[in-house]
Amino acid sequence: MNLSVTTIIIIITVIASLYAWNKPHILQRWIFNPYAVNTRQEYFRFITSGFIHQDYMHLFFNMFTLYFFGNQIEQIYAYLMGEIGLVIYVAMYLLAIIVSDISTYLKHRHDPGYNSLGASGGVSAVIFSFILFDPTSNLYLFALIPIPGFILGALFLIYSFQRSKQTGDRINHDAHLYGALFGILFTIILEPNVIGSFFRQIVDFRLFN
Repeated sequence: MNLSVTTIIIIITVIASLYAWNKPHILQRWIFNPYAVNTRQEYFRFITSGFIHQDYMHLFFNMFTLYFFGNQIEQIYAYLMGEIGLVIYVAMYLLAIIVSDISTYLKHRHDPGYNSLGASGGVSAVIFSFILFDPTSNLYLFALIPIPGFILGALFLIYSFQRSKQTGDRINHDAHLYGALFGILFTIILEPNVIGSFFRQIVDFRLFN
């Protein structure tokens, strides 16, 4: 049985999360703590934090979303570039996890009590790469309300930007925002023609046929 690259990433993430939950010292070692990165140069946390999660719900939501969108992007990249497309897909995912935490690092590098974890930066990059290729497909808000991808994506960016300027919840909105922006930029660099295709699809879109 041949597993997709996305499925392999999901399996690794589930195993890493379960392992960390049962080894609290590992969880603390792998979590993204900007202060530890700054003072002890533990740069590996930029990656390891993307493979561990807070709880089952956090893990399920990220991996379910990655499974749906990741498999489609994996196929698109493979179609465009052959087998090397799968390597590029993995590179985008891992780089998005790193890049999405840079803003968090800069904000909290002097705060020893701040921690962040989860694959949200990578998952956001994958979702927005998909939106660029297929902007009019419906995405489901709260898994119930169908909204065209380019509309929901724009709302998500606005919401994440506004929330990133505030404090008070435990969600790393910076990771969502910068992961999404990285996914957009990476996809445009990879396939510049996607810009024209994106706008043509939007121009031809009719909310009610």
